[in-house]
Amino acid sequence: MATADDIALIKKQEATLIFLTFDEAVAFEIGSAIRSRALKENLPVIVDIRLWDRPLFYAAMPGSNASNPDWARRKINVVRRYLRSTYRLVLEQQRPDRTFKIGEGLDIADYVLAGGGFPVTVKGAGVIGVIAVSGLPEREDHGVVVDALCAHLGIDAKELALPPEEK
Repeated sequence: MATADDIALIKKQEATLIFLTFDEAVAFEIGSAIRSRALKENLPVIVDIRLWDRPLFYAAMPGSNASNPDWARRKINVVRRYLRSTYRLVLEQQRPDRTFKIGEGLDIADYVLAGGGFPVTVKGAGVIGVIAVSGLPEREDHGVVVDALCAHLGIDAKELALPPEEK
């Protein structure tokens, strides 16, 4: 039941975390906030914010590695294709090998089932881009993005936060 609850909450996040406008300045504010948090908390992440036609913000934190940008790129491709958060897809698909079903026709070199990619949605325009974080366990990557979006949009993050993962 916890997975179904998480999926429902992520759908609520996606429906709530909507921008009235999104441009280079907004991307810089959100990216800078994630970067500041990462430096403060020693989070070894990269953050990549982009519209479909161009990158807007990129930062690599100490401790991140050469694999993180590639993971972010593949997460970005997934958001672009499905227009939803990558962690939601992880929970919906339940595929431990991190690949999509063969029938989807998605090359593992370009698409990955891993949390940390979140759609940038603008009211009246739909999904126009993505915020991707890579370097932490996927639920935490997802949470970093959601926390930053909540802070920027003035929404109480506790209302939308996923509970700690059951072990």
